[in-house]
Amino acid sequence: MFAGMGQLKAVHADRNDNNSLIIAQNMPQLSEEIKGKTFSLSALLPIENGKYVEVTENLKWKSANKNVASVSDEGIVTLSGQNGRTMIFVTNGTSFDRIAIHVKNGKASFEKQKEKKYDLISNAIQSMSVKEKIGQMLMPDFRNWNGQPVTEMNDEIRELVKKYHLGGVILFRENVVTTEQTVRLVDEYKKANEDYGLLLSIDQEGGIVTRLQSGTDFPGNMALGATRSAELAESVGHAIGSELESLGINMNLAPVLDVNNNPDNPVIGVRSFGEDPKLVAELGTAYTKGLQNAGMAATAKHFPGHGDTAVDSHLGLPSVPHEKERLLEVELYPFQQAMNQGIDAIMTAHVTFPKIDPTTVISKKDGTEIALPATLSHEVLTNLMRNEMGFEGVISTDALNMKAIADHFGAVDAVIRAVNAGTDIVLMPVGLEEVANGLYTAVENGEIKEQRLNESVERLLTLKAKRGIYKQATETPVAEKIAYAEKVVGNNAHKEVEKEVAQKSITLVKNNGLLPVDKNNVNSVVVIGSSFSGSLQNALSAHHSSVELIQTTKPLNEEQLLKVKQADLVVLGTYTFNVSGRSPSSSQMQMVNQVIETAPAKTVAVGIRNPYDIMAFPEVSAYLAQYGFRDASFKAAADTIFGTNNPSGKLPVTIYKDAETVLYLFGHGLSY
Repeated sequence: MFAGMGQLKAVHADRNDNNSLIIAQNMPQLSEEIKGKTFSLSALLPIENGKYVEVTENLKWKSANKNVASVSDEGIVTLSGQNGRTMIFVTNGTSFDRIAIHVKNGKASFEKQKEKKYDLISNAIQSMSVKEKIGQMLMPDFRNWNGQPVTEMNDEIRELVKKYHLGGVILFRENVVTTEQTVRLVDEYKKANEDYGLLLSIDQEGGIVTRLQSGTDFPGNMALGATRSAELAESVGHAIGSELESLGINMNLAPVLDVNNNPDNPVIGVRSFGEDPKLVAELGTAYTKGLQNAGMAATAKHFPGHGDTAVDSHLGLPSVPHEKERLLEVELYPFQQAMNQGIDAIMTAHVTFPKIDPTTVISKKDGTEIALPATLSHEVLTNLMRNEMGFEGVISTDALNMKAIADHFGAVDAVIRAVNAGTDIVLMPVGLEEVANGLYTAVENGEIKEQRLNESVERLLTLKAKRGIYKQATETPVAEKIAYAEKVVGNNAHKEVEKEVAQKSITLVKNNGLLPVDKNNVNSVVVIGSSFSGSLQNALSAHHSSVELIQTTKPLNEEQLLKVKQADLVVLGTYTFNVSGRSPSSSQMQMVNQVIETAPAKTVAVGIRNPYDIMAFPEVSAYLAQYGFRDASFKAAADTIFGTNNPSGKLPVTIYKDAETVLYLFGHGLSY
């Protein structure tokens, strides 16, 4: 039985505030607003040196007014929908805490307890050493160790997590092979952390940037852009968030909110929802809502915008030359909408914006004068993002080992600049020990103010509290975590969403009466292409028994051309990711135009990745855009070719013939 009110008061009077139970939602840093009908409360127990842990065992929860809200044995509150007020209590038998919930006109909010003891975060910061504060801000990767992918914990990594008080770790595809293995690895990372819970992040965008090897392979953002469906974007975000949450991963470095208004962009492209800022904002915020409702910390990237660039910041230092007025209307618009709707975190771009910050520095690469990248700019991160746009959440750098930063700045110099610019998460620093020691020295000599660290640590601990990321007093057995994850990752409901997005994204850009194809009138099909052409062949083979593959990117020989002439249907699979790939002079496009010239009336092309490919072969009879190389998209394209899927996708970008001439407008899309 739950203790009576009189017993609760006695327990309350006798307790010691240093180890008394606290409902996390009483912390002043957390919002009073309640979203949704069902939500979880967490019980925390302060321990030594300003630390606190989450308690889940031997708790009893009670609602004083069940007409307003009920609470389960696990602290899950369900609102009834009625107006009124209730007090929620929790006890562990030696202490208790309470929080009020007030519902008026359908809006629910917390009425918090106000004593100083609830400010666990400020107390933690006061108790931390400088090295502990620096550790909270570091998020290295352990992608490989001694040349081998890290798929299980080792003693060396475990010791580094502890030694540097790491606040986070980022995982890559090499680290997350199977569901069971991923749960075990994540579990070991969390056990290695002895501080305030660990942010475990990953780039699970969907589409071409998909890390989980056992998860659902959702089509990417541009495929969602082609569907024009905010509802589907939210469903994809929720499904991705649910899969990550079940694995113990708690931060997704997604969604990409870059506006892809430059067809020559080699690194964003189909990772963007499209070229229209309002479409990007609408689908990006819906996707974010899905992620965060699944318990995931979402991260918009790459601020202030990586869309209008023709250089990959992994390889070089791109620049966006536009005035601030234009940036506010285009590049910054989706980020502002995401901020307004409460996105947890924003990742910066290693891109220069000279009209925002004209600061120049000397490159260590060649001694030339270069503009300061946004990641290292106080003007961009603090004045623009924080002061002008009002963002109060967590700022993360993009990976600091990318050449845009690593080529031009020393490892320690880059991190000091990033921290002073206003970043909270130092992502993938080059040399963990060197950077941690360099930051410590910078604080010691006054180059970085300790108050600057305090601001970041408060934001990071607040994010962890907001998303329920705490060190656990008692860990759930790993077998239970594995069983739960195996029910969630790649489940049938998620596969249905994957299929629906793929089918609704397929965009029929051109059709001179060739499509749909009646398979009964076709004796032989020839598929031609290189990258992922085998996947296209497999998808078409589900419809027809005679599908032959010619795998090449070079012009065909006489024997291959004869097969093209004799085939009843020719399907070209084109794959490009940059402007040179779709140049008519490239060997792939020479081959494509050779095939079209040989069999003009029976050739359909499928743009496997970029919809822009048709720029190189505008004479083709039929052209489909599928926006990605995951299996569901190939199946949807094959279904469309053979008429079992009526295409409904609309171009999320404009396709140009040249700089002056439009081939197909944004929003164009045919159907049967």
